[in-house]
Amino acid sequence: MEVEVKLEKLKDYLKDKKLLVAFSGGADSSLIAFIAHKMSKESIAVTIDNGVMPSDFIGNAMKIAKEIGIEHSVVKEDFLEDEAFRSNPRNRCYICKNKMYSKLMEIAEEDNFEVVDGTNISDLLEDRPGIMVNYNKNIKSPLVIAGFTAEDVKNALESFKINYSKSTTCMATRISKNSEITPKKINRIKYAESLLKGLSGSEIVRVRDQDGVALIELENIGKILKSGILNHIDSELKAVGFKKVTLNIGEYGNSKKELVVYKPCKDEEHKIMFETELPYTINIKETCEQLKKVGNVKCSVEMGIAMLEIEDRNVTVFKTGKVVARRVINKEDAENLLTEVLPSIRRNI
Repeated sequence: MEVEVKLEKLKDYLKDKKLLVAFSGGADSSLIAFIAHKMSKESIAVTIDNGVMPSDFIGNAMKIAKEIGIEHSVVKEDFLEDEAFRSNPRNRCYICKNKMYSKLMEIAEEDNFEVVDGTNISDLLEDRPGIMVNYNKNIKSPLVIAGFTAEDVKNALESFKINYSKSTTCMATRISKNSEITPKKINRIKYAESLLKGLSGSEIVRVRDQDGVALIELENIGKILKSGILNHIDSELKAVGFKKVTLNIGEYGNSKKELVVYKPCKDEEHKIMFETELPYTINIKETCEQLKKVGNVKCSVEMGIAMLEIEDRNVTVFKTGKVVARRVINKEDAENLLTEVLPSIRRNI
């Protein structure tokens, strides 16, 4: 499906509504805010400052919202006061998003706004337990409804010449799960990433705290690969409490994840089959209930399989996370089919 067609679907969904946009200033929420500002009856963008975001996060969000022209407010909440979040369990992202969206819904209810966020189709291919909050609280994701992938979003932003921030992910995601999130850890990560942005010129920088070991990931590592600079980074990061400093030598942030990959179809000669592997397990019972809205479904919870028939095409969803598309015309057809099916898949948290 062409981006222009997806844009029309997005505009149609946002048109004439009262909208509160969960706004980070990143690519996805910036596109939603831009279209909502033009198409909705009334729209506001709200940013939650949870105390564990990058140093330039709030400043960038304010700047981008001003450029778009949308009304913008910042709500400050200290998530480190919440013991459940601070303990950093495996479902940390669910806890964080649940707190954020509960606050946004509270604000939205005062003036009867609908809360929308920037979740896109590509996000559904990743291990993001926070997406379950959208389903549980009925938070709408217009980019998913319109079929936007992450690449589609960036192409649309480029065509509209809209700026966006590339540094919007929570600092807590840098800390190994089940290792307590503390102000000390957050502050040393902030310092390390600020230092590396200056030295490397990279917009995308991640310093992961793996039990006191710093793992550096950069959009472009070339500028720091000099012994003097590396020694400076090593001494600075150890001075703020890291025990050891390591570097991921691959460039970070430039990889593109394919929605589907081709697989030879052994059982049916001359038939095309594509599949994708989701990095989480599937709740087959709940997925079957959702898939009934899309097409004809046959399910076996015991076997862990859901089979969907839609317009002479077949999709099989396995509880392990594998999704297989059969009887499709080509890769584009398989991608369009997956775009229809992914929003109906319910993961296990």
